Amino acid sequence: METPARPPGAARSLGRFLEIQTLGLNLAFALAFLLLASNGRPSLWSLLWIVVAFVAARNAGHSFNRWTDRRLDAANPRTQDRALVTGRLSSAFALTFCAANCALLLLAAYLLNPLAFALAPVALVLVLGYSYTKRFTSFTTAFLGLVQAITPAAVYIAITGTLPLVALIAVAALLAWGTAFETVHSLGDVESDRALGLFSVPVRWGVPASVRLVPTLHAAALALFVIFGLALHLTTAYFVALVAMALLVAWTDRQLARNPTQARIPFQRHFALSLLYLIGVAFAVYVPVGPAWVL
Repeated sequence: METPARPPGAARSLGRFLEIQTLGLNLAFALAFLLLASNGRPSLWSLLWIVVAFVAARNAGHSFNRWTDRRLDAANPRTQDRALVTGRLSSAFALTFCAANCALLLLAAYLLNPLAFALAPVALVLVLGYSYTKRFTSFTTAFLGLVQAITPAAVYIAITGTLPLVALIAVAALLAWGTAFETVHSLGDVESDRALGLFSVPVRWGVPASVRLVPTLHAAALALFVIFGLALHLTTAYFVALVAMALLVAWTDRQLARNPTQARIPFQRHFALSLLYLIGVAFAVYVPVGPAWVL
């Protein structure tokens, strides 16, 4: 007789609730922009509170999304085992945890500089607001891309107390990159989204058109990253990393075209792609190997 599976403990339930395994999805991008904004010399104070703000914003968004989607998750086979659906965690816990992380984000912004503190509520509106977009717009993936795209702006503001125009190029790059990633992610929920009356790009335009959109967005993002690097006069290592990213993402997009509804591999490779970007920035900042025009 088989022993019944033990229910997950409190720590494991919290980890699943926050999808802690995805914490590094965009943290590498944040650290890369931290190195660039600080010329490779961030203070420990700035490093600490930027990481705290990043994690707090992510936790607030995740917990609020789990709360707003708890009834939808119960009707989606992919998400029926989530903690709020099964009762392992309560709605009150989700809202309390969200509020605590919102407060932590505001504290971190306050300790960084006045502009960061003044704009922190705007970041919270974006981070929390995306949870409702799928109910009324097919462009929820672009809104999620925007949530990711504020990362370079937030980091530059946190480090310098200003928002230089060059940072907006990186914002545009991450908007395209994040929209592509979220479009891939939404491909796995096409049938359940249709059944639940939810909106997404694949639901509106169809799977084939959405699959064709992904490499276009990736190409736009990589082109903008090139422009960003040229504007900052970054060295060859940065552009070598972009070439490596282009090769890996082209391979991934080709696999996606063959099996559009299986987003696991593209999802996992997002870690490697963001890490490649961080490595390229780190080498460009700390180990100059020649000017950009060598390429």
